[in-house]
This record gives sequence, structure tokens and C-alpha cells, in this order.
Amino acid sequence: MRTVVIAGGTRGIGGALAGRLRRAGDRVLALGSADADLTSIRQTAALVSRLPDKIDVLVLAAGRFDRRRIVTDEGLEQTFAIGVLSRYLLAELLRPALDRAAEAIVLNLSGTGGIPAGHIHWDDLQLSRGYSLFNATMQGARANDLLGVGFAAHDPHSRIRYVLYNPLFVNSGMHRQFTQPTRALVGAAAAVFGASTDATAERLATLLAQPPTAPLTALRRGRPVPLTRPEFDHRAAARLYSRLAELAAPD
Repeated sequence: MRTVVIAGGTRGIGGALAGRLRRAGDRVLALGSADADLTSIRQTAALVSRLPDKIDVLVLAAGRFDRRRIVTDEGLEQTFAIGVLSRYLLAELLRPALDRAAEAIVLNLSGTGGIPAGHIHWDDLQLSRGYSLFNATMQGARANDLLGVGFAAHDPHSRIRYVLYNPLFVNSGMHRQFTQPTRALVGAAAAVFGASTDATAERLATLLAQPPTAPLTALRRGRPVPLTRPEFDHRAAARLYSRLAELAAPD
């Protein structure tokens, strides 16, 4: 029986995946806001100390989106804090627990996997200037591509496999973040053209049953994306890792 930790596992894609894996016999810890505020560095670190000392699968699916720029009590822009910094922290702080598993895997559900949109605002990661839901979401997606590169490069000899997975258009309810009439239009399109959360969870469960063997893999709805693309630049990944380490360092 595998021990699976899903950050963002109480609803949406993460919730659907948690239910499917439980039914398959896995021990699943589905983490939500009741467990910790993942926009908080302190609470994220405290959460890690309460998790099992051996973890087979870590799924990074937590996110929070808002049309307004919201700053946390720790002075972090909310979308960046939960969608990038907490994912960095969880993967790195749980490295020892993952190393104890025979075939551990980190599955990150926010990598864009080669979609040419968004960029890293190196001079303003917190988007204090020019914040928008689109800019925040696309920067987060681009940053998560680099998180995968940085994680794999941090310990080249690790047996942990890191998978970036972009499920593309999923009817997960994100359209509710928009105002009318955009909300209605995006919601209707998601209902017609988007994959359901259950269908997406089924694909992910299949992937976790037979995961890639490479240290880092990028997939766009199951199709491999070449890691030679500029989105996976090693120098940019090292730069981001350094910035995140500075942000996460105790005062």
C-alpha cells in the first residue's frame, strides 16, 4: 500500500484523484485549508513535521486564484505563495520522506509543459506592479516548470522522479473567478470542451500506477514535452531555486 500526500486534495482535480486512489487501496492524505494555510511559510513547514516519515507519492495540486492582488500576513502575494513557494517547500522538505520510498514520485499539476505563455517577472516576483489573474497564473505555471528542473538538479543521484503534468482544459470550476459575462462564457466552454475532474483523475491514477523512470518528465495531457525547450532552462531554474530559498529562510 502506497502512502500518497495530495496538497490540494479536498476538491477539484486533487479531490477526484484522492477518491480514486483511496478506492484503489492507497493510504491517501488529502490536504486542504483545514490542515494548513499553504500561503504561509510557517504553516507549510509545520505541516511537513506532521506528515509520515515515508511517502511514496507527493501530488502538488493546491492553488488559489483571485482577480485582486492579495497579500498574506507574511507579506507574500497569495497566488505565488501557494502555487509556487509552497510547492517548492513541500517537495524539498519532504525529500527525506520520499527518499525512504522504493519508487517515490512527485507529481506537479501546474507545469505548462511547453505552452508558450507567461514569463517569470524576475524583478517583481510578487507582482506588485501589473498584477492580473492571467499574469499571476501564467507566471506560476512557468515557475513550476522550473521547479521540476531545479528539484531534479538539486540531487542528481536521487531515486525520486518528478513529473510535470498539464491536464489542459479541465472543467474544475476556475471560471468562477471571472466576472460576468466572462464567467458564463468560460463556464459554458468548460462544460462542453473541458475534461471532467474524474476523467483527469483517471489519467493521473494510471500515470501513477506506471510512472516514468526518468528523473524529470514533462507531459501535456499525457504527451511528452521535450525538456530541451527554453521553458526548462537550467540556469533559470537555479535562479528561481535561489530566490525561493531566500524567501523561505527564517528571519
